[in-house]
Amino acid sequence: MSGTTWGLDALGLEHTGDADRHGSTTGAGPGGCAVPDFRHDALLYDSAEDLVDLAAPFLLEGLAAGDGAVIAASPEATAALHDAVGNHPLVLVLERHALYRARTPTAITTFRGLGEQAGDGQRIRVVGEVDFGTTVADWTEWQRYEAVINAAFAPAPLWGLCLFSTDLPEPLLATARHTHPQLVSRAGRATNGDYVDPVTYLAGLPVPDEPLERTPPALAADDVTDFIGLRRTIRRHLSMVAGPDDLLEDFQLAVDEMTSNAVRHGHQPVSLRLWTAPGQLVCTISDAGTGPADPFAGYGPAHGEDLSAGGMGLWLARQLCDHVALRRDAHGSSVRLTTRWA
Repeated sequence: MSGTTWGLDALGLEHTGDADRHGSTTGAGPGGCAVPDFRHDALLYDSAEDLVDLAAPFLLEGLAAGDGAVIAASPEATAALHDAVGNHPLVLVLERHALYRARTPTAITTFRGLGEQAGDGQRIRVVGEVDFGTTVADWTEWQRYEAVINAAFAPAPLWGLCLFSTDLPEPLLATARHTHPQLVSRAGRATNGDYVDPVTYLAGLPVPDEPLERTPPALAADDVTDFIGLRRTIRRHLSMVAGPDDLLEDFQLAVDEMTSNAVRHGHQPVSLRLWTAPGQLVCTISDAGTGPADPFAGYGPAHGEDLSAGGMGLWLARQLCDHVALRRDAHGSSVRLTTRWA
């Protein structure tokens, strides 16, 4: 699904120019029309009735105003909402597992693509329900996503209403409160006093522990200067791993990118540690530099659409690996890449 876009014309949505109904804007689009800004709301619900009573009007009001309407939620929530909007033919339903349980760039790319299809003065309204996964490492990836998109989607004509069941673990409910500028309840839509600036929130998220790092590595390389030779050695190690060929190739490419980044842009010495275990690969690349200064690094190409300018390493790594963790200490910085399979 990564990179896929859906044309609003194909859905029968009119491209209206009525920007005033959206409230604040971020600037002018083609032809001088106002461009709606990104809105990121959270809805904490404890019953299907709450969900339907609050989220269905959000979609219907958008359709009446000419906006796009998208549901990307759990099967239960999707069924309830689709029924509540009368199985409206203009409501686009995205399969939640494919969107949210892949990797965060899949969701980012998909929603950016949807936003690009909006006509002048339109928004795309999305009722979304992230699948946070089952491990702390999974949680962290999607907790970061909820904060990052406040910046990544800032100029996009998207309005997200993020669903959080109150049955979720408290750390994930805290994420709802800390990463959404607005909360929606039966009392209405209100400014969220618990919202935390994304940079501050990201800085406060701990890096999940990886037990494999406390075991002897399959490969240890210090003071790396021969990048080509190291690449061959890593490939040889990975060739002995019993795993899906496509995942192994993706992992190799991510390691190549991150090692190349460290050698070219970091500070010597550069070191690498590779661990292999049944169903899991972990690689840590370290150097004596400070690492990326941008807290949003790796959630989009560093130079936008100009891919020739470089800056693609972290963006690619986040697409190629399940988990990417950046760390910094008194000795320098490191990136940890993790890929798992059943």
